[in-house]
Amino acid sequence: MTRTPEHVTHGFGPVWDHASRVLVLGSMPSPKSREADFYYSFRANRFWPVLATLFDDPSPVPLRFPADPEGMARLVESRRAFAIRHRIALWDVIASCDIIGASDSSIRNVIVNDLAPVILSSDIRRVFTTGAKASQLYRRFCLPRLAEQGIDMPSVALPSTSPANARMGLPQLIEAYRPILDAVSDSGR
Repeated sequence: MTRTPEHVTHGFGPVWDHASRVLVLGSMPSPKSREADFYYSFRANRFWPVLATLFDDPSPVPLRFPADPEGMARLVESRRAFAIRHRIALWDVIASCDIIGASDSSIRNVIVNDLAPVILSSDIRRVFTTGAKASQLYRRFCLPRLAEQGIDMPSVALPSTSPANARMGLPQLIEAYRPILDAVSDSGR
């Protein structure tokens, strides 16, 4: 059975403030993330456990994943606060696209987000892309747009924390994501 692509829009904005030092970009939120209106909300995604370990701060990883809307809202707020507290901005490369489920390989008809307003209104010094598709789309669409606006933003491609990336275990992902910790801790440009 072939599934038909669905046209989806991002649905929620970036998480950032003026003190944000890094911008972490995914491709497009998964159906579970769009449902929760927040980043990396699929319970099997390892993004939050990786960051919790790196920053020695367990707050974004619940002991039990909430099953009710109120519990999910509290978890989202905890994760938002975690990102801001650790100077991490979160967004995605894609504003809208055609996609089948959460399959990055099915993404077509991409419209990208304009990253410049967030970068220019913060202390962001480096961009990290999570997964091959986010990296590819960032290089293809976002870098040229940023260059047109006089923004030279170093970027680092990171592996996906999705369960689809089964070749990497949690310890390997934690090590791969260590540059985020280093970047927010670095006092110089």
